[in-house]
Amino acid sequence: MPPATRAWRFPTHWIGVAPFFIFAIMFLILPTLYLMIGAFQNVAGDFTLENIVALFQPNIRAAYWISIKVSFASSVLGALIGLAIAIAIVRGGLPNWIRSATLTFSGVASNFAGIPLAFAFLATLGRLGLATVLLNTVFGINIYAHGFNILSFWGLTITYLYFQIPLMVVIIVPAIDGIKKEWGEAAATLGATQWQYWRNVVIPVLWPSFLGTVILLFANAFGAIATAYALTGSSLNIVPILLYAQIRGDVLHNAHLGYAIAFGMIFITGLANVFYIWFRTRSERWLK
Repeated sequence: MPPATRAWRFPTHWIGVAPFFIFAIMFLILPTLYLMIGAFQNVAGDFTLENIVALFQPNIRAAYWISIKVSFASSVLGALIGLAIAIAIVRGGLPNWIRSATLTFSGVASNFAGIPLAFAFLATLGRLGLATVLLNTVFGINIYAHGFNILSFWGLTITYLYFQIPLMVVIIVPAIDGIKKEWGEAAATLGATQWQYWRNVVIPVLWPSFLGTVILLFANAFGAIATAYALTGSSLNIVPILLYAQIRGDVLHNAHLGYAIAFGMIFITGLANVFYIWFRTRSERWLK
């Protein structure tokens, strides 16, 4: 006898994740495809490589280079400072309430950006900012006389650290929690010093997670525009501001060149995320 056929049932178990897929398709996948297609079209809609070739113009190459430098500096500094904070609150023997308070603040600060963050740093490190005035009044240190400028490369890098450091803390804490106490006890039983334990056990285990997080921080800074635009305007030629000028500007309006610039940003951030996923996969093999 043929097997009894099962009545078709509506896949209700997919209803819970349906909003996620709809949101991803409408606001991530389709816009990305639209930008990628527009990067290889001209105003008439014909296929062309002129927009891609235009990415090698000196001003666009300079914008990419400045963005890469700002992203690299903020990601490395943010990762190192965030790692030190994470190790202190997880393995430093501090009270539990400090860890809870730090993680809570990090979760909020990692999403604090845009115009409010730019205004906060202008009010803190601007020429008449609180920290600037205090340093000059109390300690006689005029940071602007020594070459510092909040509207410069290092000014933007320091501003980015505000959300880069907390993001590093949030991401790396689970990796540090995954280091088993038995590993330290085994190393001590075998006669290893604390430095040998960290050099031969902890650092190799955390290294993939650290590198992956640095790459994620790089991608996070590379695509930031609201903070940079509100802080520096057009005085610092970075890719997101150049992209904004090409798509929305009155003088530099060239939508398809803007699509090509966005395509270049997607390529760089996508490549960074591929490496992040690869490093994360390697680290999870040890931390499971």
